[in-house]
Amino acid sequence: MSVLTHPAKLWIYPVVFCLSSMGLFGQPPKREFRGVWIATVFNIDWPEAGNPDPEAQKRQFNEMLDFYAALNFNAVIVQVRPSGDVFYPSRYEPWSRYLTGQEGKDPEPFYDPLQFMIEAAHDRGLEFHAWFNPYRATMNEDTASLATHHALSQHPEWMLKYGKRYYFKPGLPEVRQYVTSVVLEVVHRYDIDAVHFDDYFYPYKTKGEVFQDSLTFAQYGQGFTDIEDWRRANVDSLIKQISDSIRCVKPNVRFGISPFGVWRNVKRDPEGSKTTAGQTNYDDLYANPLTWLEEGWIDYL
Repeated sequence: MSVLTHPAKLWIYPVVFCLSSMGLFGQPPKREFRGVWIATVFNIDWPEAGNPDPEAQKRQFNEMLDFYAALNFNAVIVQVRPSGDVFYPSRYEPWSRYLTGQEGKDPEPFYDPLQFMIEAAHDRGLEFHAWFNPYRATMNEDTASLATHHALSQHPEWMLKYGKRYYFKPGLPEVRQYVTSVVLEVVHRYDIDAVHFDDYFYPYKTKGEVFQDSLTFAQYGQGFTDIEDWRRANVDSLIKQISDSIRCVKPNVRFGISPFGVWRNVKRDPEGSKTTAGQTNYDDLYANPLTWLEEGWIDYL
């Protein structure tokens, strides 16, 4: 992975996608998918930290897109939901602190960043993929700064603390429905080209920490003798539900995922890769991208 800088001197992380469900199981794609992620969490790529001025944010975003377009990228994957906060007016979740400096605060003067970004991308012939983090609810332990209508404030029973962050409980049916509603709000209202999830499903394991979902397993794990199989089934259920819902609402909108790069190590599974990754999708994040591809639930990987 190469690291480039654009005129605003921000770090960016271009990745050319070479793998897709069509490429794996059918005819090769008719064109390359040259996508670049734009991360908003912690103001990594956009917008500039400490500058909530909408005109400055628009100018910066336009400069980034001009830079990518000149390099012949054809898609931007923009993080619109970092951790239970969003970059658009939502009936479900508060404005992101990474946009305005304070969670839940409207942009001043008001504008809709998502609508602006989609139009800016399409004006340059770039696809816009709206990137959501499905389960991460906070980035730290500071719950006092959360907006009153953040999901953790409204539904603490949906949350589980692991390490220094809070996460939605993947085993709860109401959590899957909530995440689906958050995604569909964007699919309904905006002319996006795709919905995108990254590699955060169950959290990366932290030494000495236990993900305390045994009570949820006892309540909802009927038919499973292994809690790890149940966890993978929870993620599968969310992926299928999101996929079916998108196709029902707007069949032209694709659903793509960029999971962690190792499915399983060959030491654990003969079909795994010749790797020695400390954590893997299947065994540690409880995500099984092979199933998603084989079932046709996602359009690209």
